Amino acid sequence: MAAALRLLGRRDRSTAELTRDLHNRGYDEERTAAVIERCRELGYLNDRRFAEERARAMLRDGRGVGRRIELDLQRRGIGAERARDAIDKAQHEQPPEQVARNLLARRFPRFKYHQADDREKRRVMAFFQRRGFSLDLILAILRETETTSP
Repeated sequence: MAAALRLLGRRDRSTAELTRDLHNRGYDEERTAAVIERCRELGYLNDRRFAEERARAMLRDGRGVGRRIELDLQRRGIGAERARDAIDKAQHEQPPEQVARNLLARRFPRFKYHQADDREKRRVMAFFQRRGFSLDLILAILRETETTSP
């Protein structure tokens, strides 16, 4: 239990992550299952809360949207349906369009679509695509710089 609490004290984890980490530390399945159940009872371990917080954080920080977040959550042991619910909730609170605008302003403050050469456009578009933004959204946000330029 002490090992689980130390792990959960550093950051929130999914059930699958905590199980894996305890196994990696040499704890057997029976003991791990008992600790996992106790952590759930005490409210220290909650996959729904973990998924929602992770989706919110990734979206807020511009590390991903949509499918990118879903894949990250699934890799951490969150089911597809729960992952989609968490993403929907996070995107309702902070729409991807606004995230993209904020990210563009923060990462590429001087970028102007109509002034950029093809190489620069590809570089900026690839940055957003790696984070899971759709091509339609990327082009719409980048073209907004035409109307907002002095």
